[in-house]
Amino acid sequence: MVLSPRRPAVQVDRLHRYFGTTKAVQDLSFEVYPGEVFGYIGPNGAGKTTSMRILATLDEPTYGDAMVDGFSVVDDPDRVRKRLGFMPDYFGAYQNVNVREYLDFFARAYGLSGMERTRAIDRVMEFTLLDRLALKPIDGLSKGMKQRLCLGRTMIHDPSVLILDEPAAGLDPRARIELREMIAAVAAAGKAVLISSHILTELAEICHRVGIIEQGQLLAVGTVDEISASAETISRVRVRVLGDPSGLRSWFAARGDVRDLEESEGRFTLTHEGGPEEQAALLRQIVSAGFAVIEFASKTKSLEDVFLHVTEGRVQ
Repeated sequence: MVLSPRRPAVQVDRLHRYFGTTKAVQDLSFEVYPGEVFGYIGPNGAGKTTSMRILATLDEPTYGDAMVDGFSVVDDPDRVRKRLGFMPDYFGAYQNVNVREYLDFFARAYGLSGMERTRAIDRVMEFTLLDRLALKPIDGLSKGMKQRLCLGRTMIHDPSVLILDEPAAGLDPRARIELREMIAAVAAAGKAVLISSHILTELAEICHRVGIIEQGQLLAVGTVDEISASAETISRVRVRVLGDPSGLRSWFAARGDVRDLEESEGRFTLTHEGGPEEQAALLRQIVSAGFAVIEFASKTKSLEDVFLHVTEGRVQ
């Protein structure tokens, strides 16, 4: 996807947030563009929620700034709130309130009135497929339906930027797929989406770019392929040959680019330095050495692999 040359919808500029001696966010800078889904990846305590709360004007930076649709979260918080929708990782289920009443409350809070408010509620319920549950009490909704409702509340004022903090947490597989499809539709409509999650495979499927944060610092920003290319490339390879495998075992053991060699029922699994070109060369060399290869496969680097490599496997 070619991103719009227009100005960023979100621009974080050297953001810092300290709580006493704890440096929750340190010198954070990145951009999110209209029509883009930006994945925010990091372990618990990395600074994701703190920086999201600052963008949502629920907290103030120690220093630095962030712009949402051209307005500063420090100098123009009221204008930012009109242009931004924030979906926290948890929201309360009000008692004795049905789906439509819940959305109506937030529409009123954003200053919508008359037919404008009615159209906004209808639009959101249709998009989230909650129109059939308009009169259902929200404390009786499933987890997936509550997440849809929270997304609807976030979109009720038609913001240009959505910030979603762990939106898929606790959802079953079907609900995750449906939520992912809705997020993709929101981005296709031209809105910028900043989404954090620990479900890294899902971020890889829907995000145009990702930012990896740890201990309050942004370690890498880009597509998964770009971040992978900037890191040392290491692949996991599986090989099986006809006949006695002992010769291939010795051949692998003599190489300097092979490690973590394992064998099970004649099938070798190993770690090999390099990417696809190096793997192709390895296969040619195995065949040239006289081994009859009947299986050769490699594991493509996933978002989890990239995350663990960039963060050096540290978990807080």
